[in-house]
Amino acid sequence: MKVSFYRYMLAAFAAASLSAAGSALAQVDVTKSTITATSKQMNVPVEGKFNKFSADVKFDAAKPADGSAQFSVEVGSYDLGDESYNDQVRGKDWFDAKTFPQATFVSSAIAPAGSNQFKVTGKLTIKGKSQTVVVPVSVTQQGASQAFDGSLTIKRSQFDIGTGEWKDTSVVADDVIIKFHIVAARK
Repeated sequence: MKVSFYRYMLAAFAAASLSAAGSALAQVDVTKSTITATSKQMNVPVEGKFNKFSADVKFDAAKPADGSAQFSVEVGSYDLGDESYNDQVRGKDWFDAKTFPQATFVSSAIAPAGSNQFKVTGKLTIKGKSQTVVVPVSVTQQGASQAFDGSLTIKRSQFDIGTGEWKDTSVVADDVIIKFHIVAARK
């Protein structure tokens, strides 16, 4: 049971990191947007979803360098589908949600990387630890909205996610894949 909890925690960490990438000319529609994190426990993928996050994004494909993205994810909202796992993930060994209730991403640059592809550089902060990350993002038009999709692999150990007995990466892998689908109305 602890092994499964660890996988869920790891996935949550990744999801927090993933939130760093999207941006648009309007407020993000969180009802249509998702941020997930997938980790591997004993080489079996485990995915969880963050249910509460906010974003302030500005993006124009013709002027990507003028864009920006800021995300805040409530780490206590991470959902692995089982309340006992969710409680463990909120604890000190994982997210320590009481001490560090939010993971954040603040962009510092957006650069073109091909047709409808961009690289968003910024600072990802989880559990009080910050790392500069580069997130590949694809942008698609969906009527009056834009969708921003991407994924990013992070190392949970760089953010002190999984301490104590969970620090060992032989049971729960160090790599966490954060995937996101962010929808924002165009102005």
